[in-house]
Amino acid sequence: MEAAVQLLRAERLTREVDGIAIVENVSLELPAGDVLAVVGPSGSGKSSLLRLLNRLDEPTQGTVFVAGADYHHIPPRDLRRRIGLVSQAAVLFPGTVADNLRFGPRQRGTEIGVPEVARLLQQVGLDGYETRDVATLSGGEAQRVALARTLANEPDVLLLDEPTSALDEAARQRVEETIVTLIRSRTLTCVVVTHDAAQAARLGRRIMVMARGRVERTGTVQEVLRA
Repeated sequence: MEAAVQLLRAERLTREVDGIAIVENVSLELPAGDVLAVVGPSGSGKSSLLRLLNRLDEPTQGTVFVAGADYHHIPPRDLRRRIGLVSQAAVLFPGTVADNLRFGPRQRGTEIGVPEVARLLQQVGLDGYETRDVATLSGGEAQRVALARTLANEPDVLLLDEPTSALDEAARQRVEETIVTLIRSRTLTCVVVTHDAAQAARLGRRIMVMARGRVERTGTVQEVLRA
């Protein structure tokens, strides 16, 4: 039987800056519906790996395949819609919450209506926030808007870069609960970067440990964190 095509597959990804490899020879496979948590100390290359996965940074060597297609052959705007990234600190556009959710679809000539905006906000626990100015949002609210804005683009893969590390404890818990609910209800395919092993165990189906830009080990939560 022919093997199934991986939704996201990285082959020997390497990025060097000033002759120093910040990501070195990283390969991974991500089937549809999988959630891979990437853990490791600061400076281990976790966030740099995410930026390589959707070509915010260009690999020195290696490549990524999206549903079997080399991502060098996918226009960058299309690629970043299909592989959406939610950063550590939410960066929202000036205006209302609804304006932010509609921005991505408008870039590809699609208009999402009032019901769809309301549905996205309901999914992230922000019912009735459509007309709120983003300047008035708390850190946790802003992060959930950033998550909804990325989901409005209907990405194939969701990249989450330390999505709760900039938040206080109450907001961290609410955002993490929102992510868990979305992963389960939408059967999302995700790569989650975190420095928190306990969070990795809560969010991930598999764990990849990085150190000094390299992969040290990969396996299930039980194999990697609970052995």
